[in-house]
Amino acid sequence: MTMERFEDAGRGAPAVRGVLHRPAAAPSAAIVLTHGAGGSAEAPLLVALCEALAAAGLLALRCDLPFRQERASGPPSPATAARDREGLARAAATARRLAPGPVFLGGHSYGGRQVSVLAAAEPTVADALLLLSYPLHPPRRPAEHRTTHFRDLRVPALFVHGSRDPFGSVAAMRLALKLIPARTSLLAVEGGTHDLRAGRGASGTPSVAIEIATAFKKFVDANG
Repeated sequence: MTMERFEDAGRGAPAVRGVLHRPAAAPSAAIVLTHGAGGSAEAPLLVALCEALAAAGLLALRCDLPFRQERASGPPSPATAARDREGLARAAATARRLAPGPVFLGGHSYGGRQVSVLAAAEPTVADALLLLSYPLHPPRRPAEHRTTHFRDLRVPALFVHGSRDPFGSVAAMRLALKLIPARTSLLAVEGGTHDLRAGRGASGTPSVAIEIATAFKKFVDANG
């Protein structure tokens, strides 16, 4: 496997910037992954997960959302969410040019939320989704569910959720997935917090990433 910086400058559209993980043999598919509100493409979970997905034969691109390209730290603004989704659509289109076969789209927390909103509006943007720690509601405000678009989501999606995630319980996520008309599955990470480290620190990230990559490969293979 190899890893390289990647940039596709946009002409009036958001640039695609990140790191490309190439598998040892010709890829069977491609996946684009992005980060949460406080992170970047260098998040340990994304790095480990892209390595695991490349080992499974996928071309994996972890990229910075447009808001993170504009500033190195700080959360996104609701006013720029549409541009973040535009950047995700460009990244998915770029991945289709880089590898044959299906293209998958995913993200952690805020990134996954924007992926799901984009896919609900544009179901052909990706062949399946990988949504990590979907922020079902703000911490300590369980009544404020972010599921309005779930009824319009017709792209198969694997959700990965920690049992100690303050943005929603595993039980609440299972109920929310019943709103989605597409095929879904939920991988629960026992003891996992919002970053899915399951109390094991950074040393636990690779093992969690392998578990996620294995589950996702099984999910999309069943979809095919």
